[in-house]
Amino acid sequence: MSMKSIRTKLKLNNKQKTLMAQHAGYSRWCYNWGLSLWNAAYTDGYKPNPSFGMLRKRKLREVFTNHTKPLYPWMKNLSSKVYQYAFINLGEAFKRFFQGLGKRPRFKKKGKSDSFTIDNCGKPIELNGWSHKLPFIGMVKTYEPIEATTQKITISRQAGDWYLSLSYEFTPSPTPTTTEVVGVDLGVKTLATLSDGKVFESVKSYRRFETKLSRLQYLNRNKIIGSANWRKAQLKIARLHRRVASIRKDALHKLTTYLAKNHSVVAIEDLNVSGMLANHKLAKSISRQCFYEFRRQLEYKTRWHGSKLVAVDRFFPSSKTCSRCGHVQDMPLSLRIYDCPDCGLSIDRDLNASINLRDAVGSTVNACG
Repeated sequence: MSMKSIRTKLKLNNKQKTLMAQHAGYSRWCYNWGLSLWNAAYTDGYKPNPSFGMLRKRKLREVFTNHTKPLYPWMKNLSSKVYQYAFINLGEAFKRFFQGLGKRPRFKKKGKSDSFTIDNCGKPIELNGWSHKLPFIGMVKTYEPIEATTQKITISRQAGDWYLSLSYEFTPSPTPTTTEVVGVDLGVKTLATLSDGKVFESVKSYRRFETKLSRLQYLNRNKIIGSANWRKAQLKIARLHRRVASIRKDALHKLTTYLAKNHSVVAIEDLNVSGMLANHKLAKSISRQCFYEFRRQLEYKTRWHGSKLVAVDRFFPSSKTCSRCGHVQDMPLSLRIYDCPDCGLSIDRDLNASINLRDAVGSTVNACG
């Protein structure tokens, strides 16, 4: 069994949007309350550990339920599961902090990363079709049909719209492949070049909307922060950023799904992305290509479809080696065509690199087979 995650946009009326905002505010209030209590204990000389030490999550819930919650009658109208998951999230944040995996937890602000999590008191939540009955929330509609059974759901707000997120178990099934081994060379000018000659062009979504984004930010420069006009402008900017990210994600998902479903072995280069970003002339273009996200998606999609992902050593000279005779020569980034002085081969440098990646992995596969 494997886990699959879904995130889809909700179709809500104004009453439902208000209810979502109230629950998100409830979650934020409880998270900040728990954080302030932890900070107060630390200031008083106590040393709470990552699992809250004397302020363990269960004890924290008991203090909140018996002493704090009765002081705020409005909390009775909202789901009690919200504050339970808020304390769980706070505990996980401190755990990551003490493990050196994240920064120290900070107080949440209204309108920034608004979200909340609920469950069905241990019972599974059935999602079937276009309309779904959520615990305490009631009936909600989605823009696409969902068929899943999950234990909990998370609802979050992005650029003024609400999204439903969940994870569920499924049994992956291998798909028939058309190609045994394919080499994939990621680039800046093109998103990916395959060893069979297929090229996936870079969407360059940010450059496409960069002028419009700059214009919106310019018009927003003199607005009073917190005013109605400032909020409207911020919403337009956020929606444009969301559109840019969505176009980029769509292109990545289509590429990685195609590779995982139609090829038995996918060969990529183990890129040093952090080192590549040190080149300030190309850092912006490299970051927009999402090389890390490309590999992350391939890792789980190859497991789903029964294929295999192989990362070739980053020091393998895939761009410098002739794919026909094996001659090695220097290839500056300005040279887009590989001209071999030994065998006379003239080939696109990205295609040449992808063929070398395919051959490097293909020889290993044949030897093992």
